Amino acid sequence: MSKPVTCVIAEDEQIFRDALVNLLREEWPDLRVLAACEDGGAALEAIGEHQPDIAFLDIRMPGLTGLDVAAAMADVSPATQIVFVTAYNQYAIDAFEKGAVDYLLKPIVRERLVSTIARLKARAVSGTTDSDALAALIRQVSGALPPKNSEPPLVWLTASAGKETRLIMVDDVAYFQSDNKYTVVMTAQGESLVRTPLRELLDKLDPVNFKQIHRATIVNMKAIASIVRDDTGRGTMKLKSRPETLTVSLTFMPLFKNM
Repeated sequence: MSKPVTCVIAEDEQIFRDALVNLLREEWPDLRVLAACEDGGAALEAIGEHQPDIAFLDIRMPGLTGLDVAAAMADVSPATQIVFVTAYNQYAIDAFEKGAVDYLLKPIVRERLVSTIARLKARAVSGTTDSDALAALIRQVSGALPPKNSEPPLVWLTASAGKETRLIMVDDVAYFQSDNKYTVVMTAQGESLVRTPLRELLDKLDPVNFKQIHRATIVNMKAIASIVRDDTGRGTMKLKSRPETLTVSLTFMPLFKNM
């Protein structure tokens, strides 16, 4: 009995995520959808855990984009085929047409998906991947896309600590961590809480200074003292202004390999 073909889907808009899942079920009934994720961090962890045959990656997602996830996959799951999902046809299509990966335009057209499925099956038989060509494509598309967010990044926020309301400058935050209905805001002075979900914060923070290190944790790069990789490939992060250490999950370590 042959091994079933598997995939992970990453799409932050539920209407498009559900539409892709339903179309795949109709046009490729033997394909198993292992996870349908609403952000890049969850997608990268799912890909690292499941090692799927295919990943459908929306280019624009909160936090890690589809391009970020694809770049990390060279270390996390190099054999996984990538299909980018995009609404930016005027910016990226020329690059995709010349590249070694496939793409789908939103809203997804059934005929295009059928032809993409045929190419995925053909590539699976050949078993060929070109990591250098993919890396070059990611750089080209990243440079061609418009800015992710036209609004300036978040500079300050209000958070609660017991009955006290604090005004916190974002540069003073060491890290954010998801905690049930709240997000913990950790500074040198201690812990506060905001009601904004971590996923929403990702799009408001400066992506140069704030990086996701775990599905539930965002760290201020300026607050990092050091990162040590253990024998399992996970990372332990020490901070400049906090005594605790943070865990960098295995799937997020490739994002810090140049540190």
